[in-house]
Amino acid sequence: MREIILDTETTGMNPETGDRVVEIGCVELFNHIPTGKHYHQYINPERDMPAGAQAVHGLSAEFLSKYPTFGEIVSDFVDFIGDAPLVIHNADFDMKFINHHLGQFGFAALSMGRVIDTLKMARQKFPGAPASLDALCKRFNVDLSGRTLHGALLDCQLLAAVYVELIGGRQAGLNLTTAATAAASGGGTAGGRVYRAPRPHAPSAEEESAHKSMVQSIKNAIWSS
Repeated sequence: MREIILDTETTGMNPETGDRVVEIGCVELFNHIPTGKHYHQYINPERDMPAGAQAVHGLSAEFLSKYPTFGEIVSDFVDFIGDAPLVIHNADFDMKFINHHLGQFGFAALSMGRVIDTLKMARQKFPGAPASLDALCKRFNVDLSGRTLHGALLDCQLLAAVYVELIGGRQAGLNLTTAATAAASGGGTAGGRVYRAPRPHAPSAEEESAHKSMVQSIKNAIWSS
């Protein structure tokens, strides 16, 4: 199953009042495991960068001015995500921006029905506990040492690890295929156990006699037919 972890950085809180996406990050998962494929793009918002937003992600208007606009990258973005489920932390925020921009350039809105919101998952699983991405990384011992500012691609990579834990973890000890292969290939058995030859399990004459006597003592025993 293909899934896409998605995150954005923006100039503010509301696209309807002029705020814009300035960074998109996507990480591809297959059967909940990162494949190594990702999509990452800085975007020129064609406007100023409020100080509060820049303090969050560190992206200045000057830095972003050399990158393409959303209209120039939208086709590549849509092609990358395809029809895969989207895994997003606080999905309502990111989706309102993505769908606003998609509509500006004639693309259909993305359905919320394809979205997996890890914020809602965390609140259901740990009621009353902090559910920010930072808090969940600390809960699941996901390394945060490289995160000094928000960044769409880095946050996707962190969320990929958190998402796996939210759905039950990797269960790394259940590596049955590897154990079976090792046992069948090199003469030794899985786990380094000493090989023992099969033991005979045929009943002895005494056991057969005792079994026959027991059957004869049972009325209408089906074993007698």
